Amino acid sequence: MESIDIQYSTIIPVYKNEDSIPRLFKALEDLSESLDGVMEVVMVVDGSPDQSYAIIKRLMQTSSFPVQLIGHSRNFGSFPAIRTGLASAKGRYFGVIAADLQEPISLLKSFFESLSADECDVALGRRESRKDAKIDSFFSTLFWWSYRKFVIPDMPRGGVDVFGCNRTFRDELLNLEEAHSSLISLIFWLGFRRKEIPYQRLERQEGRSSWTFSKKFEYMADSIFAFTNLPVKLLTRVGVLGLFGSFCLAIFILYGRLSGAIDVGGYSTSMIVILTLGSLNLLGLGVVGSYAWRAFENSKSRPLSVTAMRVSSKHYD
Repeated sequence: MESIDIQYSTIIPVYKNEDSIPRLFKALEDLSESLDGVMEVVMVVDGSPDQSYAIIKRLMQTSSFPVQLIGHSRNFGSFPAIRTGLASAKGRYFGVIAADLQEPISLLKSFFESLSADECDVALGRRESRKDAKIDSFFSTLFWWSYRKFVIPDMPRGGVDVFGCNRTFRDELLNLEEAHSSLISLIFWLGFRRKEIPYQRLERQEGRSSWTFSKKFEYMADSIFAFTNLPVKLLTRVGVLGLFGSFCLAIFILYGRLSGAIDVGGYSTSMIVILTLGSLNLLGLGVVGSYAWRAFENSKSRPLSVTAMRVSSKHYD
């Protein structure tokens, strides 16, 4: 495979997808035939406990396109699997898609066409609608609304699960080695030229999704703590509001004490001390958290800027 001039690389993380893999290979065959260059497929089995690895190993022997099969030692998660695939891919343009085929395979062709035409550096699949159960659609809508509100305002309303990119973007993305982070948020953090391609999410035909509520909660927590200081800001604001409220209540309690409306000994002093110290604690935690946040940001070792393009004048020739 080293001698083949690979134009396109499709990266697919695999976890508990043994039932959909035969249909996936058929869809990839059709995609490969429709492209104007050679496409390789990099499949990363992320510690899947089923027969996914064995099935892929068997089917890749007769596939018309090159296949790289990589197996993780255990389940690290879909984002680490995608990173492994991107690092191993050899093409000029890259597309990432799930193995369950809920995202139409035609999305990859749209990604590759836009990237090869130099319309963008990263292409994102923007979900316009979905054929899921109503309860799943409701929680997904709520999840991505929260994500737009608190983490990435530029995130499409339906969220992003699949994307494509060119080699420059891929290299910059792989330079960001962060644990407990969000690959999708890193894509938006990097910037570059983005293009959104709308699609309709299809109904799942095989198996059940491994994207459970607990994984969504963990993903949201990782995104919040890695990309926004919202918790620190909330803590500081609650502390400031608490101090203001404590001051107002202190005046009210003192007035009640002096007017005789409050005649319980020590009540006024106790309430004022409790309210004031409680608010000061929240404010202090917010201030300390602000410094901790800045130290945390520096520990990530993200570059302070990313160069997307560079042009030199004839003087440098």
